[in-house]
This record gives sequence, C-alpha cells and structure tokens, in this order.
Amino acid sequence: MQDNLVIKGIEFRSRLWVGTGKYKNFEETARAIEASGADVVTVAVRRVNITDRKSENLLDFVDQKKYKILPNTAGCYNVEDALRYSRLARESGVSDMVKLEVIGDERTLFPDTIGLLKATEILAKEGFMVFPYTNDDPIMAKRLEDAGAVAVMPLAAPIGSGLGIRNPYNLKIILEAAKVPVIVDAGVGTASDVAIAMELGSDAVLLNTAIAGAKDPIMMASAMKHAVIAGRLAYKAGRIGRKLYATASSPIEGML
Repeated sequence: MQDNLVIKGIEFRSRLWVGTGKYKNFEETARAIEASGADVVTVAVRRVNITDRKSENLLDFVDQKKYKILPNTAGCYNVEDALRYSRLARESGVSDMVKLEVIGDERTLFPDTIGLLKATEILAKEGFMVFPYTNDDPIMAKRLEDAGAVAVMPLAAPIGSGLGIRNPYNLKIILEAAKVPVIVDAGVGTASDVAIAMELGSDAVLLNTAIAGAKDPIMMASAMKHAVIAGRLAYKAGRIGRKLYATASSPIEGML
C-alpha cells in the first residue's frame, strides 16, 4: 500500500521515527535504526556530537543519503538555548528541520508550553520546519499550528516512562482538529502502544527508549516497525463498532 507521509513536500516512507539515545554504542544504534525501517532519525544536538566532523560522530554511523536527520533540542530548559541549538544544527548543514523541545521541569520533563510557543514562532519565521514536542493539550496544539509548526508532537506519557497512551481522548481531539500532521512522541513502552497510536489516526510515532531500553533492542525495533504498519492498516480499514452483546459470526438466517 502506497501510503507515505508527506510534510511540506518532503516524503517520508516510514511512519515510525526513532531516536538515538541510550544505546550501548553507535554500532548498536545503527543496527536498531536499520531494523526499525525508519527513515527519520532524531538526534539531540546538545548531547550528541553531530557538528564536529573531526572527532567520532554519530553521523559516521547514520547514512544521511538513506536517513533524514531530525535534530532536536533535548536538554534545553529555556527559549534561548532551544534557539541556539536549532540554529547550530542548521548552520552545520545537518537539517532545516528541528524537533523543538523547551523543557519546563526536570522531574517530569514536561514541556514549557509558553516557551515552546514563543520558540516555534521565532524559528518558523526563520524558515525552519518546526516539529514541537508538546503536551496532549488540544488548545496548545492548535496554537502551535497557528504559530507555524509543520506538525505537532503530543506526548503519550512522560518521556522514557513506557506508560503508553495515558489519554487517548485528548489525542483524538487533537487529531480531529489539527490541519497539520500529528506525531505521537514520548512515553511509548511496547509495540501495542504504537499500534494503538496509529489506530487512533496518528500520522506517525516517534520513540527511543522503548527500543534502546529493551532487552533486545534490535528485535524490539523490528516489532515497532510491524506495529506501525499494522496500526495504520487497521485505521485505514476501519474497525467494527463496539457492542454490549454478542453477534454471531455466522448468519443463521435461511438455515433449517
């Protein structure tokens, strides 16, 4: 089924996007990315060397001809830092895309939505393709869209928690209202969480810890690949309605 995601004229062949943190080494990172089937790889500009090509570099293990690099501003707790690292990634020739994070709390890693909105407005005016990581608030998602975000990335649960989708109803409201793609980001724990996100109608899922923290990251990456495909197909096919009582699988009309 030809069902690629297109954002601002850029075609994405996989609806599973993956991060690069928490792996044992760059070699394992590369193997997991390959097994996931993803073509978008997000990298924390502040935490991982991708700008100094003279030393060991993650990009030495990720073929930029095969994968789209999505720099992110993880670890930024104010607007100024988020802007600085976004611009650094672009000036280094990595990408005009940025997964924008402005974190408001060290314990929960929930976003500072006021700062996020401000940074989105600034970067969008500078020509960035901004993918803001936000909470599952439909009002904020709409404001980020109006500020110039090319997609919105609501969390399923706190970053790295593995709790799965805590509020499918808010996500459903966001999906119904958004005119830009909705990419579920953060909190996914296993393949069933990914399938649920896709069955709700999400355009893609971005995850990291659920793969990198698994007992077998390569096997889990493959599981996530198939979960995205299954969930998307189920959404497109249309599930049956829920009923309180049973309905026979085989019709009895006309039988003696």
